[in-house]
Amino acid sequence: MTDAAPGTAPDTAPAPAPLPVKPHALTGLEIAAIVAIIVVWGVNNAGAKLATETLSPLMVGAIRFGIASACLIAFVRPPFPDWKSLLLIVMLGGPIQYGLAYIAYWLATDVSPVTVANQLWIPFTTLFAFLILGERLSKAALVGMGVAFVGVAWMTLDAHALQDWKAILVAIAAGAAWGVTTVVARRTTSIPPLKMQGLLALGAFPVMAFGSAMFEHGQWQAIQRATPMVWASLLWAGVVSSVLATTLLFWLVQRREAGRVTPYLLVTPVVSMLIGWGFMGDILTPQILTGSAIAMGGVALVALAERGLRAGAAKA
Repeated sequence: MTDAAPGTAPDTAPAPAPLPVKPHALTGLEIAAIVAIIVVWGVNNAGAKLATETLSPLMVGAIRFGIASACLIAFVRPPFPDWKSLLLIVMLGGPIQYGLAYIAYWLATDVSPVTVANQLWIPFTTLFAFLILGERLSKAALVGMGVAFVGVAWMTLDAHALQDWKAILVAIAAGAAWGVTTVVARRTTSIPPLKMQGLLALGAFPVMAFGSAMFEHGQWQAIQRATPMVWASLLWAGVVSSVLATTLLFWLVQRREAGRVTPYLLVTPVVSMLIGWGFMGDILTPQILTGSAIAMGGVALVALAERGLRAGAAKA
């Protein structure tokens, strides 16, 4: 309340309580951007499985990030604040996280269980934020974590999904790596997402190319066998997912808080599962579907409980 003017009596009537401000509904353009991101990421997961059926996983990552590096190198300019944390983000969130993710799809028979398991990065982010940064862990988030892990376990114990248990464990490890990356990014000076994507690509490309040269074999023969669909999936990952989807997400979180956008993106695994079931021969038993639903429900509970979660502008 402002001071009364000289020579007048101060206001004694209490000021009316301000009405609660309701957030504006998402616009049609924002909804279209969210749908586009969900579709791009959902197709990208299926494309990762398709590519790793022909090409070795580290080679897939090297080609993807070679393409992304060519698209994003113009955004990678000084300054590079807090370079030690930045280096950790680039290495852990680049070759390690994506290397594990592509190995998971390479090991897997089906797309669906691996895609669902990888979504545990959201509970992992909350858990590591509590352990590393001392952030508050709400009861709802804790319950959500438990539900998510129980759902993945129940899904994995299905007789068909159990054959992919190694792939599921590697996908969970990839989610954990991304969770740590997200937590480190929280305490690092803000960097524009396209610059961060460029740094991730430039960090991942040589490391994954070197890893492929050292540990994988028959790359040239695999390249000769690659179909146009394989190359299309690599271009999709390197350009559409790494550049277009990131740009749309950056635009969204500039207009809306991240917690308003993140829960919608949890629909992404549904797109991947539909593609896997409809076009790639995935088997979706009642137990796999139930476990997936339980897991995604737990992840959604974490995302809704922890509104401070970042949307993860560099992911996929």
